[in-house]
Amino acid sequence: MYFPYLRGRQFELIALRELVEQGLIGENIIPVIEPIKPTSTLRSTLAKFVEIEKKVVVIKNPQVGNFLSEYGEINSTDNLVSLMEDNNDFIIKAHIMNPNSITEVAELTSKGTKLEDLVVVSTERDCLSIYKTLFDMVAPKYVLIPDNSIFRRSIRSNRILFEDYFPKEQRNSDYKGKDEFFSEAHLFFEDENYKGFSDYSIVGEDFNEAGFAPYAVAIHIVYFGKDGELRVKSFVSDSNDDIRDPAKKYYEALSHLMEWLKSNPIDPETYALQQFRKHHAEGTYPGLGTVKKLSIMHHLELMSNYFDWRNNL
Repeated sequence: MYFPYLRGRQFELIALRELVEQGLIGENIIPVIEPIKPTSTLRSTLAKFVEIEKKVVVIKNPQVGNFLSEYGEINSTDNLVSLMEDNNDFIIKAHIMNPNSITEVAELTSKGTKLEDLVVVSTERDCLSIYKTLFDMVAPKYVLIPDNSIFRRSIRSNRILFEDYFPKEQRNSDYKGKDEFFSEAHLFFEDENYKGFSDYSIVGEDFNEAGFAPYAVAIHIVYFGKDGELRVKSFVSDSNDDIRDPAKKYYEALSHLMEWLKSNPIDPETYALQQFRKHHAEGTYPGLGTVKKLSIMHHLELMSNYFDWRNNL
């Protein structure tokens, strides 16, 4: 199983919502959302998962953004409250291990969440002793852990391999010409006694809520290499001396992607790649958020297609 880990930025949430609306991800893809704000987009995304009866994991104690402080101020009759608080089969509650976990998990269980139904994110070495105290008698539903022997020795049940595979650069222009190894977790997670794997897709772990006008536009496309590994190919604009004309920059990057696809077709072609083709043919510029959204959608649909193919072997 694949657990793509995404923050609650608008374009990430819309990517998940559109994937579910169009039936583009199967039962082996369970997204994890760490919300950053209690927005209408978060509300509509979670509601769509419930409506379609598709599972999604939601972090109850996000460690980035302003979700907790703003969530505490919204009206208790708001639909987001029922989506976040009610116990159902489709919104799975999750907890990030931290020094206050004993108190925070106790609050969750007091509201009806069972320990065995909880997804846990455990990436801090200093919190392993707290994890052992909380889950001494019962294991969580899943535990996201890094590829580290200390965590593997301490957490033996229901493990999900959790790593940031995206090769992050400081500037978009630095991705020019990059075609890099991304991951092979999908090939080996079961052999290494994991129930699944998780990553930050093409966004990466670093969190920066503030936007900015880039000098260069980059499109990141995940694809399968010759040995079945995942690679990420970046397509970068050419006119990168200033921030003017982002539409032109997008078309330049998009043209590089279209040229690459001629000799590197992805079959079946994902919905997102079809949308990129449409933008190229029509000369339309959807905005940088949509560019990122489509790259995420492509990655998640690609992985869903992979599991469909594997299950049919």
